[in-house]
Amino acid sequence: MGILPLQFKDNQSADTLELTGKERFTIHNDIVINKPNVEVLVETDTGKKFHAISRLDTEVEINYYQNGGILQTVLRRLLNE
Repeated sequence: MGILPLQFKDNQSADTLELTGKERFTIHNDIVINKPNVEVLVETDTGKKFHAISRLDTEVEINYYQNGGILQTVLRRLLNE
C-alpha cells in the first residue's frame, strides 16, 4: 500500500486523456496528505496534465498513506509500544 488512489473527474478516462499506462505521474499538491478527496494536479512524464480526485476518504487512510502503507503503520505502532 502507500499508493495514492486517484479518481478521474467526470467525463475523463484513460482513453479521453490518451494515457497508455506506461507514464510516470507527478502529483503537484502536497495538501493531499492532509485532506480527504482533494483535487490534485497530475502531470505525466510525457507532459500531459490533468486534475484528479484523491481517494483518501478517511483519516485512517490518510494516516496509512503518510506512513507508507498499512504494514509500515502497524510496525511503527509496535515499535512505539
